[in-house]
Amino acid sequence: MTVCCDHHPPEETLTRNQRLVLETLRSEDKPLTAYNLLDRLRDDGLRAPPQIYRALDRLVNVGVVHRLDRLNAFISCNHNHCGGQGVLFAVCDACGSVEELKADTVESAILPTTEAIGFHAVQLVGEVRGLCGPCERKKTDG
Repeated sequence: MTVCCDHHPPEETLTRNQRLVLETLRSEDKPLTAYNLLDRLRDDGLRAPPQIYRALDRLVNVGVVHRLDRLNAFISCNHNHCGGQGVLFAVCDACGSVEELKADTVESAILPTTEAIGFHAVQLVGEVRGLCGPCERKKTDG
């Protein structure tokens, strides 16, 4: 039985379409939109947007895929944050690369603030935009 980590269900519990979407996201270096996924999976029998969106909804709900709001795209979980509530994405504005980071310090700063006003946070997801190391070096070298 395949288990990503202790915080996600075994992959054998995923449907065929969910596994295809997850495998496609894992094979890419960059986030994909639902329509990017649809284009890549047409030959596998996924031909309608609802098929992709249903698979993505389930994968996001179980935590093996993350949605990047600003990009309106999806990326597979790298499991760096599993076990905590927070995940932070560093998104490069130049090349589009995305790094998933554990957000312990962000979590420890935000949760007490939200709890102080009686707000119960169930998920903390953030996106930080800027330049990755290689793009920053290109900028300063060029």
